[in-house]
Order: sequence, then C-alpha cells, then structure tokens
Amino acid sequence: MARVTLGLGSNLGDKRGNIAKALSALDTGGARILTRSADYHTEPWGPVAQDWFVNACAVADTELAPNDLLALCLRVERELGRVREVKWGPRVIDIDILTYSDLEVNTPSLTLPHPYLAERAFVLGPLAEIAPDLKLGQKTVADMLANVNCSDITKLT
Repeated sequence: MARVTLGLGSNLGDKRGNIAKALSALDTGGARILTRSADYHTEPWGPVAQDWFVNACAVADTELAPNDLLALCLRVERELGRVREVKWGPRVIDIDILTYSDLEVNTPSLTLPHPYLAERAFVLGPLAEIAPDLKLGQKTVADMLANVNCSDITKLT
C-alpha cells in the first residue's frame, strides 16, 4: 500500500463540483481518499489568459503502481470532459500525482515528486492544510509554503 498526495484543479464549469466528482471517481477507482483540503480560489498560472481556478489537494492510499495511478488520473480527467488543447490552458479538471510514498521517478510520462511542487502556492497552500509535515528532501511542505508568494490564493468556505 502506498500513501500518495494528489493535486486537483478546475477552471471550467462547476469548478468545485468537478473536483468533488474527480475525488469520488479516484476513490472508487483504486485511490482511497483519506483526507482532502478545502477548496482554494487561485489565480491562473502560466502564459494563457483564462478564468480563475479552484484547487484542492488530497491524501490517498493505493495499491496501484505509479503508472497505473497515473492512468487512473488521466481516465478520470477524460471521463469528466478534459480536452488537452493548450499546455497550461483552461481545463475542466486537472489531477496531478504530487508524491507517491518516498518514491522518486523520472520517466517521460511521470516525474515524482511533482517537479513544480515547491514553486506553486496553489498546490502548497491546500497541501499544507492536510500534510504540513510531509517531507520532500530536507524540507516540509510547511517550509516550502513559507517560501512562496501566497497572495493569489484564498481558502473558500
């Protein structure tokens, strides 16, 4: 059994509903959701002008191998209507594997831990809510969050 962390985001349609549906599909698909963060309103990141996002993170247990978990995430994205047209563009749902136990992977299809995790407040904010002591290398998620600008994320109630 592996303990994984997942990052989710949506900026099309019912953003919060999309995240809830994705978490439910992941849970029934082999990634048992143990806890999830609140939803966060976040400004879009990247070069494409687009609507704001709702982001959240979750901790799950899974018996799926890393590539099988990735396949589940991609399948859930497709089932919820994600179309990949523009890198970092608008999306119904985005599901990223942030960590997979202590495993480090660097293949063309999967990099673990997620390569941009330490740079993105929209991931670190929700992740710090549910796993502040999670260590990546020598730093905890809480330490990493303290080193990024969090002015563009707001916890939703």
